[in-house]
Amino acid sequence: MTEQAGYRVRQWGQDPQWESFAVPSPGTKEVLVKVEACGVGLTVLNCINGNLGDDPVLLPRVPGHELVGRVVEVGDGADPGLMGRRVVAYFYLICGHCEWCRAGREQRCTNLAGQLGVHRDGGYAPWVVLPELNAIPVSDDLDPVAATVVPDAVATPVHVADRADITPVDRVAVLGAGGGVGIHMVQVARYRGATVAGLDVTQEKLVEIERLGALPVQSDDFERLDHGIFSGERPTVVVDLLGTTATATWALGALEMGGRLVALTTFPNRQAVFQARDMVFREMSILGSRYSHRAQVVEAVRLVTEGHVQPIVGSVTGPEEVLGLHEKIRSRHLIGRGALDWR
Repeated sequence: MTEQAGYRVRQWGQDPQWESFAVPSPGTKEVLVKVEACGVGLTVLNCINGNLGDDPVLLPRVPGHELVGRVVEVGDGADPGLMGRRVVAYFYLICGHCEWCRAGREQRCTNLAGQLGVHRDGGYAPWVVLPELNAIPVSDDLDPVAATVVPDAVATPVHVADRADITPVDRVAVLGAGGGVGIHMVQVARYRGATVAGLDVTQEKLVEIERLGALPVQSDDFERLDHGIFSGERPTVVVDLLGTTATATWALGALEMGGRLVALTTFPNRQAVFQARDMVFREMSILGSRYSHRAQVVEAVRLVTEGHVQPIVGSVTGPEEVLGLHEKIRSRHLIGRGALDWR
C-alpha cells in the first residue's frame, strides 16, 4: 500500500480535510505504526487552531497526538524489539540526549522539535511514522480505544499529582472535572489518597464525577461559589483545567494555607491577578504543569492496566464522524475523551 486516506489541516484554525496522501516510510530511529485508534479532546482542537504552532510551513498536517497502534516496520537503528508491539505515542518530539532528557524530565527538552500532530503527522490517518523515543509499548491486553486516554488524559494528571505533591492529607478541587483530562485527574488524585471535588456545569458530568467517588460541585458561577466546598473546608490543591480569569481568581481566594494552584491550559491571552502579600502570608504556590515525563506515561499505562484508573471515553466514532465529535467537544457536553477508531 502506497496511499492512505485521512484528515489533514490545510489552514490553521479550520477543520481538517479528508484527502488521500502517501503512506510514510520510517527513517533512521523511526517506526511505522498502523494506527488503531486516536484520542480526540480539547488539546487536539487547540493544535488544529494553531495554539501550539501556526507556521504555514508546517502544513498540510495530520493532527492527533493520542494515538495507539501497532509497529509494523522499524527503520535503521531503531529497536527491533518494537516490531509488532502495540504502542502509545509520547506527545513531545524530544531529542533524548539533552540534560533534561537524560534526567528523565523530557517535557523540558532543550532541543524540543515540537509536538506530534503539529510539527509532524499524528493519528488522524491510518499510518504514521514516529520517532522511536515517541513509541511507548503497552500491553496487548489493553483495548486500543481505552488506551487512547493513556498518553495524555492520564499521563498529564500523573504529572500534576507529582508537581503538586498530592498525598492523602490533601483536598483537591478539579476545575473542569468532567472533561478528558479532568475526569482522569479526579481518579489519579483519588488513587493518591486525596479527598477530591470535581467542579463542572452539566448534570451528566456531575453524576459521573460522583460515580467516580468525588464530590460533585456545580460551578456555573465562580463569583458566587463558596470557598469551603469540602463541608466548609478549603481545598489544599486546585487543578485549573479551564484557565480563565474567573477560575484563577476563585482558586487563589479559595486555597488553604500552603495551598497549590496548578495551571495547565495553553489558551493565549488568559490572565490572572494575584497579590504578592497574600501569597506570602498564606504561603501559596502557583505551579505550571507541562505535559508529562515518558516515565509518567509508563505509570499511566500501569494505572489503567491494573484498573486503578478507568478510561472514560464518552464517544467513539469512525473517521466519517470525527468532525461531529469536534462539535461535541466544543459544546463542552462530552464526558471524558472522544476517540477515533480506525479498526
